[in-house]
Amino acid sequence: MIIKILGPGCQKCKVLYNQVMRVEKDLEREDDVIKVEDYKEIMKYNILSTPGLVIDDKVLCVGRIASTEEIKKWIKERDNNEKI
Repeated sequence: MIIKILGPGCQKCKVLYNQVMRVEKDLEREDDVIKVEDYKEIMKYNILSTPGLVIDDKVLCVGRIASTEEIKKWIKERDNNEKI
């Protein structure tokens, strides 16, 4: 699974990154977590507000910091979709 944090490196982006890393630890996962700070790359996802959270190229959250519970839910849903 590839998880991307989209944003210029602002405080909200850092908090979201830390939230994702906390979830990774809680779920005992080692997914690829990537910070995308390049504006051209961010614009490929058609978001107008940061931070953005993308899991396997699907934009799941924009313009706010997702809670750890939301992130866990999205990761588990993605896992379930892959098993089908």
